[in-house]
This record gives sequence, C-alpha cells and structure tokens, in this order.
Amino acid sequence: MLKATLRSFLAHKGRLLLSALAVVLSVAFVAGSLIFSDTVSRTFDRLFASSSADVTVAPREDLESSVPTGAVRTVPASLAERLAGVEGVEAAHPDVEVDNVTVVDSGNESVGPTTGAPTLAVDWHVTERSVVELTSGSAPRGAGEAVLDADTADSRGVEIGDTLSVQARPGTFRVEVVGIATFTTTNPGAALVYLDPAVAATELLGSADRATGISLTAGPGVSDEQLKRRVTEELGAGAYEVRTADETAATATEELGGFLDVIKYVMLGFAGIAVLVGVFLIVNTFSMLIAQRTRELGLLRALGADRRQVRRSVLTEAVLLGVVGSTLGLAAGIGLAFGLIRLMSAFGMNLRTTEMVVGWVTPVTAYAVGVGVTFVAAYLPARRAAGVSPMAALADADVAGTGRPLRARAVTGSVVGALGAAALVGCVLSGETASAASLLGLGVVLTLIATVVAGPLLVRPVIRVLGSAFPALFGSVGRMSQRNALRNPRRTGATAAALMVGLALVGGMSVASASMSRSFDEQIDRTLGADFVIQNANFLPFSQEVTDRVRDTDGVGLVVRQRFAPVAVRLPDGERVETTAAGYDDRVDDVARVRYAAGDTAAALADGNISMDAGFAAEHGVRMGGTVPVEFPGGRSTELTVAALTDLEGGEGFGTRGGLVFGIATVEEYVPDGQDSALYVNAADGTSVDDLRERLDTALDPYPQVQARDQADYKELVHDQIAVLLYLVYALLGLAIIIAVLGVVNTLALSVVERTREIGLLRAIGLSRRQLRRMIRLESVVIAVFGAILGLGLGLVWGLCIQQVLALQGMTALAIPWGTVAAVVIGAAVVGIAAALLPALRASRMNVLEAIAHE
Repeated sequence: MLKATLRSFLAHKGRLLLSALAVVLSVAFVAGSLIFSDTVSRTFDRLFASSSADVTVAPREDLESSVPTGAVRTVPASLAERLAGVEGVEAAHPDVEVDNVTVVDSGNESVGPTTGAPTLAVDWHVTERSVVELTSGSAPRGAGEAVLDADTADSRGVEIGDTLSVQARPGTFRVEVVGIATFTTTNPGAALVYLDPAVAATELLGSADRATGISLTAGPGVSDEQLKRRVTEELGAGAYEVRTADETAATATEELGGFLDVIKYVMLGFAGIAVLVGVFLIVNTFSMLIAQRTRELGLLRALGADRRQVRRSVLTEAVLLGVVGSTLGLAAGIGLAFGLIRLMSAFGMNLRTTEMVVGWVTPVTAYAVGVGVTFVAAYLPARRAAGVSPMAALADADVAGTGRPLRARAVTGSVVGALGAAALVGCVLSGETASAASLLGLGVVLTLIATVVAGPLLVRPVIRVLGSAFPALFGSVGRMSQRNALRNPRRTGATAAALMVGLALVGGMSVASASMSRSFDEQIDRTLGADFVIQNANFLPFSQEVTDRVRDTDGVGLVVRQRFAPVAVRLPDGERVETTAAGYDDRVDDVARVRYAAGDTAAALADGNISMDAGFAAEHGVRMGGTVPVEFPGGRSTELTVAALTDLEGGEGFGTRGGLVFGIATVEEYVPDGQDSALYVNAADGTSVDDLRERLDTALDPYPQVQARDQADYKELVHDQIAVLLYLVYALLGLAIIIAVLGVVNTLALSVVERTREIGLLRAIGLSRRQLRRMIRLESVVIAVFGAILGLGLGLVWGLCIQQVLALQGMTALAIPWGTVAAVVIGAAVVGIAAALLPALRASRMNVLEAIAHE
C-alpha cells in the first residue's frame, strides 16, 4: 500500500501542485513573521543590554498618559554628585535625553525620520557602552555646536559646517554641525543630535540643574543588584525608579514589543486567511482526485485493501503534500523575513540580514501548520474514499457525492446559521460595547461556517439566476456552461467558498470604514466651529514659540489653547480611574460645539472646577456640585468641583475616558512643564479665511511639523487614517483572491480531466475549440460571481452589525459603498476569466480521438 501510495502521489503531482501553493503561502507568512520578530527582538535585546548603564535612576512614572502632554519628567542634576558617594559607585553621570524635539535645516525642512521614529536630542557622553562613535569632525564643545548621526546626515544631505535649528520645549536654538557619529550597533531608526553636556540641560530642559536620569557605573566586584540595593537605600524606596541594566533592557524591549506585535499579527492575519482559503482548495482537490480514481480505489479494495488502508493511503498523500508544501513554505518564509529586514533598513531601522534568527520554534510551527492543514482538509475526502465498496467503485459509482442528498448540510447549516443570526441580532440589540463586540465575533464565525456548509444548497437557485442570460447570449455553449456549474453543487460551492471568504471580509470592512468616515465627517461638522486647528503632524505637543507665532499673525482673532494632563480620579463608588483630562482656554464655545446635560462651559472651565461625561458620572455615582479628588503627575493632587456634565453619547465634546475637562489654568498649575497640543483659531473681523490660511502657513514655515487644518483638511486626515486599515483588508483580499484563483484553476483543470471523454464527444459532433474555451470560461465566471455574491451578501450583513457596535462609540452614521460592491462583482468576473485561461487552453488542445478513447 505504501508503494502504491507513493506512485499515486507522484502520478498526480501536477494536480497537487496548486494545492501545495496554498500550503506554501500559509507556511511562508507564519514562518516569516516568526523569523522577523525573533530577529528584531534578538537584535534589540543585544542593543539594550550592551548600551544600558549598570544602574539607572529615573523619575518615577506614577501616572501614564494615553495622550502626550509635552512635559519632560526630570530629576535634580545634583543627584549625580550625591549618588557618586554611594559605596560601589565608580561613576555617576546626569543624563539629558529629550525625544520631543524637531530639527530643521536652513531651508526649514525637517531632518528627522519620515517613518514616525523620534528625533532625540542627547548630551554627548561617550563611554564603552555608547551606541555611536565619532567618525568625522569633533565633539561638541560649548553652546552652538552639535554632532549628528551618520544615517540622518546621509539621508538628509547634512554635512559638517551646516547650521540646524533645534526646536525644544524651552525654545528654538541654532547649532552648527561639527561632527558626525556612526552607530556601532543597530540603528533603531531614530535621528540623534548630540550637544555639549554643559549646555544640553539648559537648552533642552530650561535649567542646568535638571536631568532626565542618572547613569551609574558599578565599581569592581559590585554587581548591578548590589548597587541597586545600595542606591535604593540612599534615596528611599519609591522616590525614584531605580533599574539595573537587565531591567532597563527588559523595559525597553517591552515597549518595543507593541511595534513587533503589530507586524506579527498582521502577518499572522495573512497566514490565517491563506490557511482558511487553502482548506477549501485542498478539500476540493482531494475530493476530485478521489472521484477520478474511483476504479483505482475499487481495484485496491478488490485485491484485499481494507477501508483503513485506503483511508491511510489518501491521508499519507496529504501528509506528503503537507511536508513538501511546508518545506517550500519555510524557505519562502526565510525569504519573506529577509525582504522585511531589508525593507525596514530602507525605512531607517538598519537590521543585519546576517543576524537572521531561525529558532527551533519556527520550523516546528511551519510543519505543524502545513502538515496539519493538509491532513485535516483531506480527512473527509479520505473517509469518503474508504466508504466505497469494491463493486460500487468498479462500477464508477459516485464517490465525490454528486448525487447524494444535501439534507445533512441543510440541517447543519440551518442550525449553525440560526445561532449565528441570533448572535448578530444580540450584537445589534446590546447596549454595551464589550458584549456587543463579543457577540459580533461569535456571529461572524458562525454565519461564515453556516454559509460554507450550506453553500451547495444555494448553488442551483443562484447560478440559475446568474446564468439565465447565457443561453440567450451564447446559445448552446452558454447553456452547457451553466449546467456544468450546476452539475456538482458540492464542488461548485467549495470552489466559490475560497473567494467568498475574502470578499466577505472586504464587504464587512468596507461598510465599517465608510460608516466611520461618514460618522467622523458628521461629528466634525457638529463639533468643530474653529476656522483652523493648529496641530503637530504626529499629534505631539509643540513649543510655546508656535503659540506665540500664531497669536502674533495678522488677522488672527481668537486663539483657544488645548492641553492634556494625565490624572487619576477617585470616584464616590471607590474606583480609582486613571485617564487623560483636557484643559482649554475660555471661549471654547466659539470654536467648538459641546452639548451639556447640566452646567455650561463657563462653569466647567472656572478655577477649581471640572466637567465630565454625564454617563460616566452616573456610572460612578458622581453628582453635580460634588467634589472629586484628582491626582496629577509628580505627587500633586487637589479636589475639584463637578460643575458641568457633558453629553458625549453622540461622540461630541473633548477628552478621553470620562470626558474630563477643566480650565487650562489647572493644567498649567499641576503640569507646569506641559505644552500646547492644539490651537483652535478663528479669523478676526474683516479677515477672510483664505487670507488667514496664507498668513498662518507663512508664520508656521519655520515649524514644518506643525500644520494649520480646516474642516476639510481634518476630514481628509481621518479618511487617510481609516484608509490604512482598508488597505490592509484589500491586501488580505488580494491574498485570498490569489488562492481562490488557484482553486478555480485547480477545479477546472481537474474537471477537464474528469470530462475528457465528454469533451472529445462534443468536439466530434462539431464543437469548435473557440466554443470549448468559451464554455469553460463562462463556467469559471459564473462560479466566481456566485462566490462574490455570497461573500458580499455576508459581508454587508457583517458590516451593518459592525456599524451598530461603532454606534455605541458615537459613530452612528451608516454608509454602504455601492461603488466598491459593484467593482468587486465586476472584478470577480474578471478573476473567473483569468482563472479559466489555462484549463480552457488545455481542453481545446486535446486530441479528439484520444479524448473519446479516454477512460
């Protein structure tokens, strides 16, 4: 049996090739994501471990903010002298490192990274652990001198002697580039500007008495843990964040982990789509191969092979297919990881391909996925093959199940579909976001399974409608193509299911993204009343210089500042909620439209007052006129009176969780180093909006990171951000279509082999080669469009339910992109034509007599 199995596998290797491609794609994305993430993790682990000081003393981060405030947490620079006297400390250095700076050249062009990585301004303190070394020029000495990293200098065309402007929180200062430093380790993609240590604190922090941390070097024979313990005893527990080199590296790696997770999950999403769609392809392939080998299997049974041996033979072929596909997929995954590493280098993160990490987990996972998928997908066809009696097989009985009733599918599909529909209805009726999202996920999975299971039941009614015009348009050829698609509902349904999955995903996400875009448009129209909003391009706060420039611009009438502050609020129900509050100048009503359930803007922004969302207040037992303790960074705290309640159910107003808002004077008092995050600007009387835009653009020319946006600009910004998600979905669709095309090609190719004698007879009675090719193309088109109709129908239902979940977050508008729907249906027809090219060509080239004699 083993020898027969191997011969059968090699005999059908051409037919199995397309199925193997689905396995290759699945495994490639899994292996590539693991290799890439392992390589980046290993590279940065070494970077952080080699560059971290033995012990670092940093400000304690008591409150985290989801929104940047612009404040730089510092420690007294004199702390270095105090810690230098601790037993076991060989050296203590006050560090200055600020990441919210902008560096521009003489042409007012930013020299920072274009990838979103930060520009760091750092004091020049080179040790054996430094990540750079001076390779040309000299070190910075005194004010007005700086060293730039070589990667930034090369990419931006900066040379020694050039003048740069550094925009930091205290203000803008000019420096001359006196040296170029080259990375000795991996460049994480950031731009680095080094300043003389004697002036760095003054220029970047506003005072020579401040530092962002203290780096300590342990003396001979003193471990990092021992030194940490002694430093903690000196400073007192909880006063500062004291970390060893390993702890600092672990913290940095953890922060990097979020970035890596995004890439890993995106690639695993591609792998999941490839696996899901590939399952349909493999099931279909094995089902058709078994149908075509009916007589062969019957002979094996007649010669003494029992059911278990037949089943084992088919599964062995599947395992061989999985092994081959997994091996090729693993190789492709290494190539994919190589390409990703090179791509990251193009974006400034200079990873080395020679340090690519292929851990034991990667090949184990690759083979588990590849072999597991093919084994599971081939199991049902294998059972079906083993269930045929020798005499039935020898009589060419229906092994593939063409004639078997679909009652079991109808019952199973109806039950699962009813459960899925109930979950989606529960999602729509639920008033709580978390439960609605859970029901949505359950409903999506169940309805997808139900559609796949019950798909063959829909083949005859739908394809009769889709192909109803074929006889009139193409005569007998059109009639035969329609009947060929109807001949085996199971096969047609499984072939179309591969395309259906991708198009359902696109349909759902297209409705969701269009609804989000329209909701944001309506929200901006409702809430934004300012002529312009001044914001950093990456939404980071900006220096006071920008605010002063805007205020001094001719034609500016009203400027309302926005700042954010991380806070912790202790509520009457005992819960302590950490969130981010927003602070505003007076006259917010002139630049924004906020609905209040109680109170008004004047009360909300008055000294000692605070406003919050009415729903949040009711949830936690907060009443108008009551006071709530509010904690700010650095141990500052106060009690504020709840003087207004906003109605944020429509997504209106400002702030984050809880919608906490108070006057900007409160932010300035308790977060004194904060910066403005946005300016809401109205034109003065007598100044047109167009004239003011030109003047603002001129005033902000030295600050390329800051932009003036009107309502249309804001809408475009939101649309662009939503489009990023949609592009990912389209990429997933592209992958699904590639595999679906392979499925249609495979189905048609095997179908041509299966119908060899029939095709020979048709050619013998006068069917031309051109008509034969057309018949196969029309059959492919109707199958592809059938998959598109099912996918889009299911996707539209998902999209409507997603929109209902979004409505709980204030995005209440519904939009259906009918243009996308129409384009997808047309595209499906094109896919069908493309998939049929090779099978149709092969069929048309058959020798008529040989085809008639084929068994």
